[in-house]
Order: sequence, then structure tokens, then C-alpha cells
Amino acid sequence: MRFVIAPDSFKGSSSAKEVAQAIAEGLREALPDAECDLVPMADGGEGTVEALVAATGGEIVKVRVTGPLGEPVDAFFGLLGDRHTAVIEMAAAAGLHLVPPEKRNPMVTTTYGVGELIKAALDAGCRKLIIGIGGSATNDGGAGMAQALGARLLDASGNEIGFGGGALAKLARIDVSGLDLRVREAEIWVACDVTNPLTGPQGASAVYGPQKGATTEMVQLLDANLRHYAALLRRDLGVDVEQMQGAGAAGGLGAGLMAFCQAKLRRGVELVIEAVRLEERVRDAEFVITGEGKLDFQTGYGKVPHGVAQVAKRFGKPVIAIVGQLGEGAEKCREWGIDACFSILTKPMSELEAMTNALSLLRRIAEELGWLLKTLRRL
Repeated sequence: MRFVIAPDSFKGSSSAKEVAQAIAEGLREALPDAECDLVPMADGGEGTVEALVAATGGEIVKVRVTGPLGEPVDAFFGLLGDRHTAVIEMAAAAGLHLVPPEKRNPMVTTTYGVGELIKAALDAGCRKLIIGIGGSATNDGGAGMAQALGARLLDASGNEIGFGGGALAKLARIDVSGLDLRVREAEIWVACDVTNPLTGPQGASAVYGPQKGATTEMVQLLDANLRHYAALLRRDLGVDVEQMQGAGAAGGLGAGLMAFCQAKLRRGVELVIEAVRLEERVRDAEFVITGEGKLDFQTGYGKVPHGVAQVAKRFGKPVIAIVGQLGEGAEKCREWGIDACFSILTKPMSELEAMTNALSLLRRIAEELGWLLKTLRRL
């Protein structure tokens, strides 16, 4: 039997690569000759770099960049197996996890390090970039990213403005004459699953500002600053991104990437499916196995098992999901193209116990699945 094993990570427990390996090990206990093609997956968020590097035989490149508070941090990007595609998680350089709770303040946090990661990927010879923009600590509209790439954001006196969403109030002119030309020559895709515009009640500041440390007063200031920023992007660059879907993602980084880098936004799982060549790998499989930590109604909104199942169904392949737990709405899995789903929980246990023992539980359920398929084949 030939299996394609394409799971997401089990968040807080096991990486997508570890999950795929555990499933393969379990299957081979019952089916020693099984051919298992391991395709670790992600949806553009945390773990995307690791999953794509593992699936394509690439490597992790470590880079020291400017963190969200302006201090150096150790970050990374993924160089994929084709040697010309880079995968970047903006959170590696400007993530909320890099800022202690007591220091969270989107008035001052910057995306400068994200621009440095983009530059490092271009320096490595990459001309296709996939950028995941979840988990940000910032609300600067991608201004810091643009500065790192050579754009000049100037105040009324002709001086560079400072870092953070608060500094945008002083912005008087945007000069892109020094912008790294390679940015416009590259193919840049942004993995983005939110549709928020840059400003307004559903914009970056109002919806995501509070979780980054913004007070009610800060939210109003940040939103006004992003409106001002958007007006200057229209005037000086001739681009209107303010109300575009996804412009408000990652504190407006979506808008900045579209305006300065001519980036295009797509659903994260679609970009990953293309990067790992899932279609051609599924074509010759007998079974497709996917999974995630919790399968529930949110899975149907474009998470990994949904995306994998949609590909498999184009080729008429049966899809089985092995997941940490089954939540509300999991019974709709057949509508998404998943033929059967199994939880790794073999007895009543706490969430902590399940997460601690996830890999051994995965192996056990996968082995049982292997015995079932072996038995059915004999009938």
C-alpha cells in the first residue's frame, strides 16, 4: 500500500514532521512493506518554515535581525529544496512571543526585522518568497519592513521617523528611490487567512491591537496613524491598500507588503500545497492521511486537513484524519472530503497527558488503522 501522510503539527506538542513520522511508524507495524511519503504541512502560521523545509529537503538559515523592540534577536528563514524559494515567518523577527507581556506596546514595536529577513533571503539568491504573517507584536503597517529594504519614511524636516505605529503620526513623505530593486523583481506571496482591512472597526488596530498591548486610547491613535499612512501610500506610491482584504493582517504588514513589494495575498494552506507539490504526490497514492491537534468546525475554514482533503478528492483518493481530539462540528468532515477521522485518545485523560504522549498515541492509532486496512484487503 502507498500512503501520503500530510498532517499539520499538533500545536504545543509535536511538529508536523514528528506527527508524520509517528503515523508512518505505526502503519509499518501492521504493514511492513507500506510505502509512506511523508509531507509535513502547515497553513502559513507557526511551523510553516519547518514543515516546508522538511517536505522539500531544504534547510533552515539563521539570521540575526532587529527584534520588535529594536534589540537584536536570532531569527531564521527556510531555504527550500529548489534553492530559489524562501519561506519566512514574520513572527520569527517580530512575533508577540518576543516581547515580554509588561513591554507589549504596538506604538513602538517594529517590523524592521522582517525586512532584514526578506533582504537575507534575497541575498541567498531567492527570487520567490512565501511570507507567513501571523502572530505579530506590531501595528506599524509594515513601515519598519519598508525601511529595512531601503525605503525612506520622512518627517516634515526630512528626517527618518522612528519605529512603531506611534511614529507614523510624524510621517510626511515616502521616498522609495532607494528601495531594494530585487523586491520588485521577486515573486512574493503572503500567506494570509484573515480578511481585515487596514483601518476602521474591523481594521488592524481595532481588532488585533488590544492583544498586542494597546489601550483603548492607543487603538484610536494607531488607527488614525494608519489612515494617515494609507493616504501617503496613495499620494507618494500611487497604491490604495487601505480597504483591501488582508491589508490589516499582522498589524498592517499585509498592506506594507502589497504597497512596497507588490506582494500578493493567498490562503496559507494553498501556498503550502503548491510548495510541497502535494498534487503530484497524491496522484499515485492509495490512501491519504492527514491530521491536526483538534478537528472541529474551524477545520472547514481552510485548515490543513481541509486543504489536503480537497486535493485528494480531485484524484478520487480516500482521506483519513488522525487528530488529537474531535471537537464541535467534526461530524461535518465528510462534507470537506475527509472519509473518516480518528482521535488518538484511547482512554479518559487530561489534555496535558494527551499532549505529553501524543507521538506514542499517534503510533498506536496508526498501527490499528494499518491492521484494519490489511484485514479489509484480505476480504
